[in-house]
Amino acid sequence: MQTTIKTPASFTDVGLHSGRPVRMVVRPASAEYGVWFRRTDVVGVDNLIPARWDAVMPSRLCTKLVNAQGVEVSTVEHVMAALAGCGIHNALIDIDGPEVPILDGSAAPFVAAFMARGLQELEAPVRAIRILETVEVSDGAARARLSPADTLEIDFHIHFADAAIGRQEKSLNMANGAFVRELCDSRTFCRQADVDAMRANGLALGGTLENAVVVEDDKVLSPGGLRHEDEAVRHKMLDALGDLALAGSPILGRYEGHRAGHALTNRLLRTLFARPGAFRMVTCDGQMACRLPGAGLRQADLRAVA
Repeated sequence: MQTTIKTPASFTDVGLHSGRPVRMVVRPASAEYGVWFRRTDVVGVDNLIPARWDAVMPSRLCTKLVNAQGVEVSTVEHVMAALAGCGIHNALIDIDGPEVPILDGSAAPFVAAFMARGLQELEAPVRAIRILETVEVSDGAARARLSPADTLEIDFHIHFADAAIGRQEKSLNMANGAFVRELCDSRTFCRQADVDAMRANGLALGGTLENAVVVEDDKVLSPGGLRHEDEAVRHKMLDALGDLALAGSPILGRYEGHRAGHALTNRLLRTLFARPGAFRMVTCDGQMACRLPGAGLRQADLRAVA
């Protein structure tokens, strides 16, 4: 069955890139509604923005959505990952600014709020996107691929020059609370040199050592160090789940990312949907639904990282 949250969840914080204080409320929605953002600070034009792959505007640092009127919202990947990882298919997200609050740089605060308010089953079956043929895109050494599988699997490889990150890889089956247990608390990361360069250009205004893992060579500058030894690759997997959630339905397939980012994952979805023979929409029976992200989620899964 499709799901939504039972009662609204509210978040107030700055945006990572804009540094502007923003209030966001995630509200329940009916079956077949999907996920939409509503810019409550915008009047006089359509302020509803679909959380969908074809509404993505190219952006190097985050995932940004824009509607036909040019109304946009950015840094949506963490809340989208939380919704997908909790198995929430329908929600209306009110937000009074251009960027989703960064909170601690992970998806854990969103997950904790959704689970505290409870999830509600809706009287409608879940439709999923079954991958039938392998689809791949690349950009230099970076590549992203979707291939057939019975459930959503994410496999990610990264390689950074800084010894604090280096080479990392991880593979997960995303069913049975895996996102909440394994990925949701992993924070966005960057190099100190990148932070300095972005701030010199008026970017990363909301970034601090408290809402991102900042590294320099072999040092982790953020207080308390890492939450996981491989936190960087876990966060890349978190981002990938959030970007894949913009497909509009859960994916039954294996995603492989090698040095991939937001833009490449969106290119992968665009390539997939341009090839009708590469996928099929399926209505999930009980056995299939048990393999979707969020299936089998328990409060104990959140306690493992809270």
